[in-house]
Amino acid sequence: MSTTRAGFVAVLGAPNVGKSTLVNQLVGSKVSIVSPKVQTTRARVMGIAMQGQTQIAFLDLPGIFVPKRRLDRAMVDAAWRGAADADTVLLVVDASRGLDDNTETIIAGLAERKIAALVAINKIDLVKRGALLTLADAINKRATFAATFMVSAAKKDGVDDLMADLVQRMPEGPHLYPEDQLTDMSERLLAAEVTREQVFLQLHQELPYSVAVETEKWEEFKDGSARVEQVIYVQRDGQRKIVIGEKGARIKAIGAAARAELTNVLGRRIHLFLHVKVAEDWAEKRDFYRVWGLEYDA
Repeated sequence: MSTTRAGFVAVLGAPNVGKSTLVNQLVGSKVSIVSPKVQTTRARVMGIAMQGQTQIAFLDLPGIFVPKRRLDRAMVDAAWRGAADADTVLLVVDASRGLDDNTETIIAGLAERKIAALVAINKIDLVKRGALLTLADAINKRATFAATFMVSAAKKDGVDDLMADLVQRMPEGPHLYPEDQLTDMSERLLAAEVTREQVFLQLHQELPYSVAVETEKWEEFKDGSARVEQVIYVQRDGQRKIVIGEKGARIKAIGAAARAELTNVLGRRIHLFLHVKVAEDWAEKRDFYRVWGLEYDA
């Protein structure tokens, strides 16, 4: 009988290096939202993968950068707390950006905290081989890393090799979660994240990084479907008009896409109703931080 293993892998990196895409590939299912905008991941998102008798809980952590606001500080704090608690830390570096200031800061932070890590150089499909080898050499001159992997999360290149290595690093022990569980995120929070992703994807550069989504009501029906009511919070009335769109066209498109995604992710019919409200100070309210598992006073 083969030995069971289980452990946590913290996925760390600068904003927008592809952490969430990589976690989704490693888990084999969508657990983290993805968008071209930086700082999409606000709180720790767990994705749980089974590989034979080994269970790995991947922690998709917020990107680490120089914080300016309360929310920024809370996100960076959540990332470092997640890294400190994990069995293995995986630093993801964007091959096309190389060793930028944020990544340099993270490498220094790992050394300062005496946290051992692996490196995954991501987006290798965007860079020539010679440049990749030069980058890998530069990273490993900054600090001692247990291993370096070359991957393209978007194309799934190199992901299987990375997973095989991580499996061997997990400690022996019983599984931490049911084998069919994919995340520890509640359906209410997952639904809010899916809608927030659609806001990002559909509004592109029109809307600044100033949106929050809250699932206000969740009603279950006997046929297995659910009625979900959500509020999209923005900070100014002009932003509210952008989200709603001309004659409500934009909010309808966001709702339709989020409804389809949720039906697919949850495997049942979702009746989704969206409202848009202006709340200038939503990023200063303790309740939002509690829901996301962030420290308000970080």
